[in-house]
Amino acid sequence: MGLTLAEKILSEKVGRRVKPGEIVVSRVDMAVAQDGTGPLTFDVIKELVGEERVFDPGKVLLTVDHTGPSPRRDLSNFQLRMRAFSKKTGAIIRDVGEGISHVLLAEDYVKPGDVVVGADSHTCTVGAMAAFATGLGSTDIAVAMVLGKIWFRVPETVKFELEGELPEGVYSKDLILSIIGRIGEDGASYKAMEYSGDGVKNLSMDARFTVSNMAHEAGGKVGLFPSDGETKKFMEENGRGRDWMPIEADGDASYYKEFRIDLTEIEPVVSYPHLPANVKPVKEAVKDGIRVDQVVIGTCTNGRLEDLEVAAKILKGRRVAKGTRLLVYPASRKIYLKAMKSGIIEALVEAGAVIGPPSCGPCVGIHLGVLGDGEVCLSTQNRNFLGRMGNPNSYIYLASPATCAASAIEGRIADPRDYL
Repeated sequence: MGLTLAEKILSEKVGRRVKPGEIVVSRVDMAVAQDGTGPLTFDVIKELVGEERVFDPGKVLLTVDHTGPSPRRDLSNFQLRMRAFSKKTGAIIRDVGEGISHVLLAEDYVKPGDVVVGADSHTCTVGAMAAFATGLGSTDIAVAMVLGKIWFRVPETVKFELEGELPEGVYSKDLILSIIGRIGEDGASYKAMEYSGDGVKNLSMDARFTVSNMAHEAGGKVGLFPSDGETKKFMEENGRGRDWMPIEADGDASYYKEFRIDLTEIEPVVSYPHLPANVKPVKEAVKDGIRVDQVVIGTCTNGRLEDLEVAAKILKGRRVAKGTRLLVYPASRKIYLKAMKSGIIEALVEAGAVIGPPSCGPCVGIHLGVLGDGEVCLSTQNRNFLGRMGNPNSYIYLASPATCAASAIEGRIADPRDYL
């Protein structure tokens, strides 16, 4: 019997064949903490070993992405602690404005077959590169940073066989929201979500990152794509082609459950408050006439060049509706620069968008777009839990960058296919 992608990666790290359900101790290729979770991680390290140290400075990444630039003194002090820990241990730090950890991991550090752990649930994003990547608590991350290894329960795998190609006006965000709406917020609880089939080749790396990013919104441990020519192209574009290698599941691997998904049947969708799994077709949202006060395009889910590009295509020559705010956050400095040079940023600004620094933006509800009482936001982020954007008296809907751009023009949730 063959191995799934998750089993194959963990087997290589452990040094023997692993099976679902068993507890293993795996080597770690990269351990990550951000400004919200880093200080707690450092406290645990000091408690465990009596001093701040890491197993390999080149394999520990710290990012200032959740609260940069800092809006408060206490958060500024958190960031000072991040910088001090980096200076003392040699750990890599990517400071304010450089980008979101999950995107920086993909651009500069992760390679197929890696095991990556982060003190942030959306570390699973880089599973799009065939890396076993997952979020853990700050205590477990502290152990990983000190020892260079961590324990896992080998997950069972749910296979999603993709066929065909997404229609015009339909994007990977619609695909993953549709999957979550179909299986529920616990439909892949502690499972590996593995994507395969002929339809995979029709998804760009930007699209794959979006799908892998939201594995946790279905309860998944990891979200995995095979490493193929598209992966190689992405790594070459980022100067890391030599680190690429092909990895895919064995043809005779055994799965916990299998789903077949015809991409041609996916349509634009919207997640209603207060769960990502509360999914409805955009045409229903149009009928509901949902007015939006704020639209956000960005975050680790949809702040990539492809996302900004489709938004600019829809907004070019048009204007954001009066009474609606459009906030755009590129996910990394590299993406920001490419968007500037290609005219994407110019088109967005001319349409009335406010461009923020490469960061998580308002996703975690600390700054850069906290909602007022009763306000409605349509966002490309991954979560719309009650109070997620800083105010429990507000409402968050989730959608693709295309749907967000069309909705910004109309001032209410709109169908992007009307603008393409």
